[in-house]
Amino acid sequence: MNSKNNTALIVGANGIAGRSIAKLLQQRGDWRICTLSRKPSQLDRLGQELLVDLQSPESCYAAAAQLRQATHIFYAARSPQQSLQVETEVNSEMLKNLILTVSESSNNLQHVSLIHGTKWYGSTHYAEYSHYKTPAQEDDPRHEPLNYYHVQQDFLQSLQTTQPWTWSALRPHTIWGFNLGYPHNIGLLIAAYATISKHLKQPLCFPGSQACYDSISQATDAGFLAKAALWSATNPNCSNQAFNIVNSDFFRWRDLWPVIADYFDLEVGPVKTMQLTSFMEDKKPVWKAITQQHRLRETPFSHLGRWGYADGVLRSDQDDLSSTVKCRQYGFQEIMPTVQMCLSLFSDLKANKIIP
Repeated sequence: MNSKNNTALIVGANGIAGRSIAKLLQQRGDWRICTLSRKPSQLDRLGQELLVDLQSPESCYAAAAQLRQATHIFYAARSPQQSLQVETEVNSEMLKNLILTVSESSNNLQHVSLIHGTKWYGSTHYAEYSHYKTPAQEDDPRHEPLNYYHVQQDFLQSLQTTQPWTWSALRPHTIWGFNLGYPHNIGLLIAAYATISKHLKQPLCFPGSQACYDSISQATDAGFLAKAALWSATNPNCSNQAFNIVNSDFFRWRDLWPVIADYFDLEVGPVKTMQLTSFMEDKKPVWKAITQQHRLRETPFSHLGRWGYADGVLRSDQDDLSSTVKCRQYGFQEIMPTVQMCLSLFSDLKANKIIP
């Protein structure tokens, strides 16, 4: 396959997954890159930038001339909503609006890659839906009620039977990567929490639940996910398949937390269950003082992420484990240790003057 003839349309390019895919393709240098989002990136541009509102069919059709160039779509967009039902309806229509526009205006499309997650199995911050069989396998029975991951995959699977392109779906868990302005940025939120704790001369207390602190968990490095997305999108054996993509190991927060504290030169505090959303309500001036004291990049406090997301992640009360047998069997052999992921991200944040 000659990658120089390929054009990647990266949808949701301002998110952690989308930006990581764009960065990987830019580093390769043999792909044309087109990024799609509602708002301009707060970081440097990676390829041609399209501003499209996926909730509007008219906005999609207005961009059809640019969209029809795509040979590969990497779909990592999402619109969080307050209820599961509304979230399913909105996100399903977003994908439908885009794919129908591209399919009706072009014969270039070869593959659509969905970036989903373990919410497919029932792992979610909606507490009433949070329990699922572990280790989760790609062919496990679907949980009820269905979410937009299921509806999106069903839509592609049905449409693909009359189309020349193929699809794949990746299911990571709690993506860690370098980004700004993205609400679900657990790595940056933890780094900011540690930075603020150090500034206030406090130990690094675990703000989640004791059950979460002791449970087995998993994470997905964004660069690792990008490699998996490229692999599954360009490997014919992966056509019309779904794959769990998580780091090469599992962890307990009680073991990872001291590693994080050590990086920030902090003492490990006890589990101190609290709402970070409430704790951070008056910390905007603190963050500004840290930025000025250490001459950091002027990153607005609101651009660090949504603290409510961190509250959800750090309160998972059961083991989160996904089987990676299938992706190994199909040939994905990349390795990513979770500790390496954490330390690399913190180093990137420091190098880019986001944290001191």
